[in-house]
Amino acid sequence: MPIDWSRPDGPAIDLAVARRKATDPAARVGSLVINPGGPGGSGVEAAYGAPGFFTPELQKHFDIVGFDPRGVGRSHPVICSASVYNQMPYAVMKSQADFVRWSAYAKKLRADCRARTGPLYDHVDSVNVARDLDALRAALGEEKLTFYGISYGTLIGQMYAELFPNRIRAMALDSNMDHSLGVKAFLDSEAAAVEDAFDQFVGWCDQEPACALHGKDVRAVWERILAKARSGKLYYPGVTDRPMTEIQVLWQGVLGNEGPAWQLLSEMLRALDGGEPPSWVPPLPGRQPVSGEVAHLPTAILCQDYRLPVRSYKEYAWLLRSSNRHAPDMRYNPMPIEDLPVCLGHPTTNPQHRLRYTGSAPILLGNSLHDPSTPYSWSANVARQFGPKARLITYEGWGHRIYGKDECSTVPIDNYLISLTLPPHGFRCPVGGRVETLAEKKKQQRELWPTDKLPWSSSFPALSRLQPATAAVGTSRTSD
Repeated sequence: MPIDWSRPDGPAIDLAVARRKATDPAARVGSLVINPGGPGGSGVEAAYGAPGFFTPELQKHFDIVGFDPRGVGRSHPVICSASVYNQMPYAVMKSQADFVRWSAYAKKLRADCRARTGPLYDHVDSVNVARDLDALRAALGEEKLTFYGISYGTLIGQMYAELFPNRIRAMALDSNMDHSLGVKAFLDSEAAAVEDAFDQFVGWCDQEPACALHGKDVRAVWERILAKARSGKLYYPGVTDRPMTEIQVLWQGVLGNEGPAWQLLSEMLRALDGGEPPSWVPPLPGRQPVSGEVAHLPTAILCQDYRLPVRSYKEYAWLLRSSNRHAPDMRYNPMPIEDLPVCLGHPTTNPQHRLRYTGSAPILLGNSLHDPSTPYSWSANVARQFGPKARLITYEGWGHRIYGKDECSTVPIDNYLISLTLPPHGFRCPVGGRVETLAEKKKQQRELWPTDKLPWSSSFPALSRLQPATAAVGTSRTSD
């Protein structure tokens, strides 16, 4: 793919692609291109994991095709010197001096990453990825695109719909980014979403005897853990070389609600409060020092897609106070708060704007009501921006991503992608409608706790990588 699409004959990069062929060639509809989110999620890995994620019915009808977007994974990733990356200050600023330190560091990090990554660094926004996606569509021999994207992958789909409105066969966008929000609305809505998800967890724990904190004041336990982290005396199970930070505690509230994995979350909080740890302890979340010579920084993609201007500590503190009002327990959503300082002063090549879709193909969107990572309000707002061509599935449940959660949140997406059959306007999906066709898949899926530390991503079961798939590196040409 050309590094700069305004210079299609200029220097190019390879794009990593994996394809899993349709299980019933006679029923094959075409290629379904997928993206699992991030920024930084690997579509190649998603294609390997497809049998543990997509229904057998969908796999019968489509070649499942995943690609690593430019700047990610096997597609010329954005990299930085580990020595510079490991100088990163604590994400949450406490003073103007912190703000000055972060501003200088963000500039230093950006210069280092640009030098390490090369010219591609300035061309990794989602508009460029959408152009790559159209080239991939053509290379697959598809007249029109069939696409399923989760989370940050929905932004790729949205940009494609703007750029190539007449080249869409079907597009399902699961748990949407809202690319129209300014910095305050972005942070406020993220805070409100993770607080709502935490409230749901507390309510479950109050009612469910199996909860490891049942019968206790969960909010008091939570505050006790946060206070211990602030004192520098909290250690994550199995990690003894450095204390756990407050922001790493808040990550528990995100990751434990993305599945949701409430039982595991309750056991983790019990352990952090001095009790017994669970039989399986997830990796310590949040940004941490890396080993080796280089570090990956997919956050550069977010910085190019979202203009998040903060001009002083006073303004930053005002934004944090606003998040705190929306999230008295969670304080703020740690995902954007960790990314925000990295983006200080960063050029934004694809700034926020309202979607402009002029195509005739219907677009299917979905979101759970209690998503901690991509608020339901985001998908509702994106549906309004798409206009009358949009259909929104409202899953009246929990977690990040709706495909695979229940019959009524999965089968309508399958039906739309396979036969272009749409659910009715205003379609709402109640919790609990599982069916036998999903039963075997459900047996394979243990309660998931995302461990890749990527914002706005969705885990595909790794067990499926043991099954055969074809993988290739495809591009229009090699690097000059």
